[in-house]
Amino acid sequence: MPTRWFRWLVSMMGIVLVAGFAAGPAHARDPLDRFYQQRPDWQPCHDGTLDAAGASCAGVLVPLNYSHPDGRTLTIAISRIAATDPARRRGVLLSNPGGPGGAGLQTMVTVQKGMTPDVRAQYDLIGMDPRGIGRSDAVHCAIPLPTMLFSSGFDVFGYARDTGLAAVLAASCLAGDIDKLRNITTRNTARDMDVIRAALGVEQISYYGASYGTYLGAVYTQMFPSRTDRMVLDSAVDPDRYWVGMYQDMGPINEYALDDWAAWAARHDDQYHFGATPQQVRAFVEDMIRRAAAHPVISLGSGYLVDEHTVPIMLLALLSNPKMNAGLADVVRLLSDGVDGKPLDVSKLKSKISGAAPEAAGMAAVTCGDRAAPRNPAWYYRNIEAARPTQPVFGAFANNITVCAYWPDPLEPATQVHNATPALILAVVHDTRTAYPEGVALHRDLSASRLVTLADTRIHGSFRPGLSPCVNDSVNTYLATGALPATDVTCEPDPEFFPK
Repeated sequence: MPTRWFRWLVSMMGIVLVAGFAAGPAHARDPLDRFYQQRPDWQPCHDGTLDAAGASCAGVLVPLNYSHPDGRTLTIAISRIAATDPARRRGVLLSNPGGPGGAGLQTMVTVQKGMTPDVRAQYDLIGMDPRGIGRSDAVHCAIPLPTMLFSSGFDVFGYARDTGLAAVLAASCLAGDIDKLRNITTRNTARDMDVIRAALGVEQISYYGASYGTYLGAVYTQMFPSRTDRMVLDSAVDPDRYWVGMYQDMGPINEYALDDWAAWAARHDDQYHFGATPQQVRAFVEDMIRRAAAHPVISLGSGYLVDEHTVPIMLLALLSNPKMNAGLADVVRLLSDGVDGKPLDVSKLKSKISGAAPEAAGMAAVTCGDRAAPRNPAWYYRNIEAARPTQPVFGAFANNITVCAYWPDPLEPATQVHNATPALILAVVHDTRTAYPEGVALHRDLSASRLVTLADTRIHGSFRPGLSPCVNDSVNTYLATGALPATDVTCEPDPEFFPK
């Protein structure tokens, strides 16, 4: 009898052990589960703009490197402006303001101004500081330059200066937390968006992205096609030309924009005294840049430099919206007086162009981490020289070398965007940041998309109050009902939007 019991006990133990080993892999823990199963702890934002909008803020934990989810983590800061009618709430609308490197916690405070009450009733509006930016574990470089973008100047000596500066800036960034820096990429931010989606308790996300944010949104549709709902991509980027080609495309359109502004300034010659014709105004600006090269202004207290490398960037910053025409005229006058030896009011100058470009560290991390740039300095200089005849002000910027020429190769290949995810793409014929052909190209890449073209307009970002009721109606109808236009649409701006 004891022998039979012993044999039975041994056989049962064997069955249990075999069953245990057989079942083990089916219950193995997914290392990403702890990220996907978290829930936000909403708290006050302690930010005047967000608090005034009734927003709340939270942090969402994500892996630094999704290939090693049990390793280091980052905390992504998000904001929420709740749907105005909880009974009609259908989901969340994430957002990105552009950049790359733009902080986005406050984005929906502005974007919601173009939304109808019907749309506001249906969505929680979600802002986000992308990884490595703002409150989301921001990256830093040892040299805190305000931008990684410069114009190369007028000759090979000026270009040599920028080549050296790019190398030094790259070294100053890479000397820090290189593991963190190299994981600040668009693909990882798209993965973060999917963790945020799960943390918010929804199966799909809707999205509004502007400028670089359209590239991020397009990458998300490629990586997580079943998780996308209603996608609005405003001032779209061509994924195949991101990012070197995208900057090259900015040269010709900003020359056009400068001429357009010059025509406005000529009409106000009694106030600004740049010239009575557009040609005289442009000549004044080009001469001012040459004078800045001969007599640069260095503000030791603020570290501000006014010369042929920085002036074109200041001009470009204010050409993206005709409502800034007067501000650009003020900047041209400040710069012209400064290079003529008059005292330069640096604080006033900075106030006019503040927020014009994302901080250098975050921008460098994303652009250089997404796609490798050409390494050979001669390649850039050939392009600069080829552009000069037709792009005398902006060709040396649009084709210039950057820190990415000295950056390590990306950890992952760039995403190839080609899918049939529905999306509403907005593109502006005279967009100074993302040239119109870029939006047309993204429309081809997203084969189920519709393209809304804003004609006859020099502006970056077309979904905004008062600019074009046609554009706003297309966006609001899509977000409210899910219905894309039956065909591509061309809209006109409201003439009352623009300064005379």
